[in-house]
Amino acid sequence: MNPHPPLHSLIAFDAAMRSNSFALAARELHVTPGAVGQQIRNLEDWLGVALFVRRIRQVQPTPEAIAYWKRIQPALTQIRDASAALRHSRRTGVWLSMPPTFAAKWFTRHMADFLTRHPDTELHLNSSTALVDFDHDQVDLAIRYFDGKAPELDATLLFADDARVYCSPAYARRIGLATPDDIARGTLLETTFHPHWPTWLADYSTLTPAQVRAIPALHFDQALLAIDAACRDQGLVMTSRLVTAEECARGALIEPFPGRLPLATGYYAVHPKRRPLSPGADAFKRWLLARFAGGSPVDPGSEAEKPRARL
Repeated sequence: MNPHPPLHSLIAFDAAMRSNSFALAARELHVTPGAVGQQIRNLEDWLGVALFVRRIRQVQPTPEAIAYWKRIQPALTQIRDASAALRHSRRTGVWLSMPPTFAAKWFTRHMADFLTRHPDTELHLNSSTALVDFDHDQVDLAIRYFDGKAPELDATLLFADDARVYCSPAYARRIGLATPDDIARGTLLETTFHPHWPTWLADYSTLTPAQVRAIPALHFDQALLAIDAACRDQGLVMTSRLVTAEECARGALIEPFPGRLPLATGYYAVHPKRRPLSPGADAFKRWLLARFAGGSPVDPGSEAEKPRARL
């Protein structure tokens, strides 16, 4: 008998224990649930013990399985991390993930600078709001918008955000926008990242909660779409100055009121603490930090950079 347990079976077993499901383990491993079940049976035959109790549409790990997994799971993690670190250290390409609006409104305007400085590094960009699973997704470094609290990640703040109101000059004229109370005559363009209209209006207007609820609103899962709608005179958008610099610089958007809402969220560069960055990813992270350090990352001269007094 082979003194070593079958590796493919151990991988399937680990996935099944983490997900508590053969179907979810199969999705993770890109195989069929039947293939996962066969690998588990192979491991059970090798060990001579049942690892799961099979029920209709449900599997339950046995006490032996739980105890066994606790012993082998750290070793499997070490194998995975060591293999990933060695693979990453030998490649010059950098796999990135970032939100679509950040990618379109900030990164594409600046990426030529990185490529000029690092001509031998290939960038592979995935634009998505989905959370990255660094254990299974081919991503070296991610840009994420959150509060920076993730114990398992190295999260470096790039841009501390606040929520600001923008609209087109034509829209401001159309609804007679002179004070925050006049927003009651408008349409709110609300985004997933900045769902703060009730708080902003409570701070800067005299509108009652009932009046605020009566304002028509459109909801967008991407700020990119809401910003475009605001440029087309469709309403007022609440978003970040980081992604409105271009529109403000060319006069498509204005910030009609100086009131800004401080936030605990911002844009962070994140990667796993336990895995060192590849040389290319490390160079990209250092480039990001340099671009955001020591001043405003928005374009010089944009309306978004001009200081405004608080109402």
